[in-house]
Amino acid sequence: MGTTPPETDLPELVSTLYARATAEMKRLIPLYLALAERTGNFSRVTEADVQDEDSRRLLLSGIASDLDPSRATAAQAVQEWERRQAVPFDTETSITTGVYLNLRRYAESLYDSLHVDTEGFTRFEAAVIVCKPYYLPLLQHLGGLFSKAQLKRQIGSVSDAMISAPAGQRLADYLAARVDPTRVEKREILGRLDSTLEGIVRDLVGRVLLESVVAHALEGEKLPFVREEDYESLAGVVYDFRADFVLPNAETPKVFIEVRKSSTRHASLYAKDKMFSAINWKGRHKDLLGVLVVDGPWTGSTLVVMAKVFDYVVPLGRAADLAKTIKTYLEGDRSKLKWLIEFRIAENR
Repeated sequence: MGTTPPETDLPELVSTLYARATAEMKRLIPLYLALAERTGNFSRVTEADVQDEDSRRLLLSGIASDLDPSRATAAQAVQEWERRQAVPFDTETSITTGVYLNLRRYAESLYDSLHVDTEGFTRFEAAVIVCKPYYLPLLQHLGGLFSKAQLKRQIGSVSDAMISAPAGQRLADYLAARVDPTRVEKREILGRLDSTLEGIVRDLVGRVLLESVVAHALEGEKLPFVREEDYESLAGVVYDFRADFVLPNAETPKVFIEVRKSSTRHASLYAKDKMFSAINWKGRHKDLLGVLVVDGPWTGSTLVVMAKVFDYVVPLGRAADLAKTIKTYLEGDRSKLKWLIEFRIAENR
């Protein structure tokens, strides 16, 4: 076996699925934010707003339209929006539709490249696997290694960013013994890969999309803030922990913001976690404004309960209005602070 993988005529593929999805989401978020700003948060849409395919996809996906943005004209997109104005605009779907489209196309390119590099899935060489670790998700599905536990048990610790030479050899041997090239169906393999793609996008929604929308709103009002990764912790009564956003800083905090997507199934669990965090921080800092930005199908009763602890519980789509409210609080409007929480722990003597 050589140390250099075989050459192909296909475009260079050097990105993991996760990196590809991250790049596409980061590309689309500013486009979405600009479109939302131009249209008054999608309350007034004109043909001038949706001249390009990206803008049409963002609009049509957000209102759950079946129109193909690559074929629909700007006039048709606006007409579709007019017909569906009662449909709540879904920010997540608006952006992730384009991410999924890009990711599935990339996955198909990976499959085609892997087909060439393995000579139709008849030769699995360790050199190829080691030099092109981003093939790993496809190799897992080819070999029936559908979970991380199975993969680690059979091959060892590997990732689509790096595979060692010994692990690459084990994986090559494993695939050579188990893959029947006559039974490999492209549609089936890519269909199985969909669950991996969904997991990637779901993770990015929480880590990238929602917080980017909030950050953009704060920046629009020129508000000083630090994000979770930019400071050590926010002091609390029981423990010190980090909120998604703190304004203006963690040393002299005036506002904390938590951003959370939920489902009806997990709403109660998430609510308990977030409410205790609010009590912990607001109990330590008496003038700390507590804000929760929500997305997804939270239950109404859960939101009502959280509104008894957080000063503001608002949907993601109102982030721009929220930023204006926070600005007035930081400028001295104490009426924005609804709850004062008395919470202390003292030793019994």
